[in-house]
Amino acid sequence: MTERTAPPAAPPVNIPFNRPSVIGDELENIRTAVQQGHTSADGPYSAAAAEILRAETGAAEVLLTTSCTAALEMSAMLLDVGPGDTVVVPSFGFVTTALAYSRQGARIHFCDIEPDTLGLDPARLAEVMDPSVRAVVPIHYAGVAADLAGIRSVMAAWPRAELVEDNAHGLFGSLDGQPLGSFGRFATLSFHETKNFTCGEGGALVVNRPEDVERARVVYHKGTDRSAFLMGQVDKYSWQDTGSSFGLSDVLAAYLVAQLERRTWVLERRRSVFDRYASLLAPHAEELGFRLPAVPAGRTQGYHMFYVLFEDRPTRDGVLGARRAAGIHATFHYVPLHSSTGGRRVAAAEADCPVTDDASGRLLRLPFFNELTDDEIDLVVDRLLTAARTARSV
Repeated sequence: MTERTAPPAAPPVNIPFNRPSVIGDELENIRTAVQQGHTSADGPYSAAAAEILRAETGAAEVLLTTSCTAALEMSAMLLDVGPGDTVVVPSFGFVTTALAYSRQGARIHFCDIEPDTLGLDPARLAEVMDPSVRAVVPIHYAGVAADLAGIRSVMAAWPRAELVEDNAHGLFGSLDGQPLGSFGRFATLSFHETKNFTCGEGGALVVNRPEDVERARVVYHKGTDRSAFLMGQVDKYSWQDTGSSFGLSDVLAAYLVAQLERRTWVLERRRSVFDRYASLLAPHAEELGFRLPAVPAGRTQGYHMFYVLFEDRPTRDGVLGARRAAGIHATFHYVPLHSSTGGRRVAAAEADCPVTDDASGRLLRLPFFNELTDDEIDLVVDRLLTAARTARSV
């Protein structure tokens, strides 16, 4: 009698939150960069990446940096932010948006967000504006433009305050047809491995005013006029101003160029992932009490992420725990800055940010990356709906 063997067990589910991808000539570009013998900053791949970004944003200059944090720090130096100044940032954001300015001696006004886009709320901005404000730094959350018209309208009464866009999420997004990152005096970009376009670690400062370009290059080159030297404008370079070592290695820029060259494909692929999530989840939103991302008219998003806002924190936490147990790596997002230990140390005043507190406790980000398959999306949605029903019944 032949013994029956049990069928092999199905492989465990393992859908990561993010998976960096090689989508073009990344590896060949890296090899070429090394063989050419220029692996530090300001190499040919750095120039190529900067040119793509200048053309797409209409910027006067784009300087590749080691991170978005470094680009924010450059903006603080270029605005001469220091003691006595305040800077307004959304409390619903990453710590370095505030830290870049507090390190220069500024105090931080933590501002609440709008409940629909989760971007900086102009009405709440108006409450904290005063003559000490040197910069307002909205975040285009999830790649959807903040209400820049409302923000600029409030800022118009305070001409000393400059707009700096934290565009870590929104590269190639737009507002009324104008690229995100082109509205402020400066903007910053991120090429961290979790972003749409990546080189592992990297960023960029977008300089929108021609009159800022020369000084930006000096700050970028450790406070020296090395840029002028490289262009043959001086026969030697020397220390001129504040600055630091901000330049991105050309090896990483080589990786980035390959990603940027496939920008049309990347955006279409990510739009497809976003749309599939939305089409599968929308029919159940009212039944299960959750909300999907809002994209108001006139705003073309950068398709950076897909999130769900549940009706309360216990439901979100229940779904999060169930998904992790099922091998699906969803995650929450920002912890409010205004109530954090570090935030309290640098705050200009005690902040009241109820929308931030509420959104932070209810938001869940779903797996989102270029190579996420339709079958994986379907499984993510199926497990989410099951977990949401279970969490609501407890």
